Amino acid sequence: MPECTLGDRVAKNRLMAGIVFDHVTKRFPDGTLAVDDMELTVEDGEFMIFVGPSGCGKTTALRMLAGLEEITTGKIRIGERVVNDLEPPDRDIAMVFQNYALYPHMSVQDNIGFPLRMQRVPRQDRQERVREVADLLGIGDLLNRKPRELSGGQRQRVAMGRAIIRHPQVFLMDEPLSNLDAKLRVQMRAELVKLHRRLGVTTIYVTHDQTEAMTLGQRVAVLNKGVIQQVDTPQRLYRRPTNTFVASFIGSPPMNFVRARLQGGEIEVGEHRLQLPEELRQSIRRDAVGSGPCDVLLGLRPEDFVDARLDAHSGFPMLPSEVEIAEQLGPETYVYTRVPGFDVVELGERPVELAGAIAARLDPRTTAEPGQQLPIGVNLIGAHLFDPASGESILEP
Repeated sequence: MPECTLGDRVAKNRLMAGIVFDHVTKRFPDGTLAVDDMELTVEDGEFMIFVGPSGCGKTTALRMLAGLEEITTGKIRIGERVVNDLEPPDRDIAMVFQNYALYPHMSVQDNIGFPLRMQRVPRQDRQERVREVADLLGIGDLLNRKPRELSGGQRQRVAMGRAIIRHPQVFLMDEPLSNLDAKLRVQMRAELVKLHRRLGVTTIYVTHDQTEAMTLGQRVAVLNKGVIQQVDTPQRLYRRPTNTFVASFIGSPPMNFVRARLQGGEIEVGEHRLQLPEELRQSIRRDAVGSGPCDVLLGLRPEDFVDARLDAHSGFPMLPSEVEIAEQLGPETYVYTRVPGFDVVELGERPVELAGAIAARLDPRTTAEPGQQLPIGVNLIGAHLFDPASGESILEP
C-alpha cells in the first residue's frame, strides 16, 4: 500500500468549499462604504488573490468571509452553507495574518498543535500531525524553539503550520509575507505555490503587492474603492485590462497613458500620426468609437519601446525624445524620457519630477544620459486604447 501523505488526507477529509460573495456590501457606522455590492465566485480548490491599494476593501472582504466583520447586505456562502450568521469557529476556515500571531511563551510544536489541543485531540496523535506538518514546511528541527528564536521566515512557516494542521475547508491569508525581506518573499511565494498544489485547499490571499498577485494567483480580483474592477488570470489582467485603473495598477513601471485622437487606421499623438497595426485595428469595438474621429487614451507599456539606435530596422514608428533619467539594471535599462507633443496623463504612482515623461524598458546595451537625445521606436501591436471619459477599454476582451 502506498503511504498516505498529508495532502492525500487533507483532500480526503475536505468538503467542497467554493466561496460565493452574493451582492455583499459593507458600510461602517461612520458611513464609509468599504465594500460595494461585491459579486464573486471562488471555485473549489482555487487560489484567488485580492489585490488593490490601501483602503480598497480587500481586507474588509476577507474579514467578512472570516466572520470578523458583520455584513451590511448580501450573503456569503462557503460550499453549500450561507455563513452570514455563523461564528468564526463554525466556518471551518484558517487564517494566516501579517503579524504571525504566535504565542511567545509556547514552543514551535505547541504553537502548531494548539488548534488540535483546543479540539482535544489525543497528545500522541497531535504530536504525529505536528511532526508531519513541520516536515512539510521544512521546520522539523525547530519544534523545541520559541518564536523569539526564529527568523521572520521561520515564524511565518509556523503560522502556516498552525493553519494547515486543522485541515480547514478554506485558507485566508492577509498579507502574510509583507514583513519579510525581498529575497525571503520570493522564496516564500514559491513555497506557497507548492503548498497549494499539494493540499488543494481553496485559498484567498490578500495583498497590495502586484508581484505577489501575478506570481501566486490562479485568478486575481483587482479592487478599488470597494468595487471589483476586474477578475481574471494574471496574464489576461496584463494583456487585456478592462479600464485605466487596472492598466495602471498592474505592471511596474506602470503603463504610460497619452492623449490621442483615433481616426480610421491612424492615431494622432500630438504632431505625430502613427499607423495602427491591423491586429489592433480589428480589436477596436466599433460601438465604442462610432464612425468618425474620437479622442482616446493611448496606453503603452514600458516594453513597447525600443532604442531606435540599436534596432533601426524594427519597422516601428520612430519618435524623438530627450532623456530625463536612465537606470542601468543589468538585464535591462529603464529610461524616463520626454517626447515632444506627447500629453502624458498621470494615473499611476510616479514622482512629481517625472510627470509627463514616458517610462521605457529598453535593451541593456542602451547607454543614455540625462539631457541626451534618444530616438525611440514604438511597437503599437501591444498598445491599449481607453475612453478618456470613463476610463474603460475600447478593445475587444
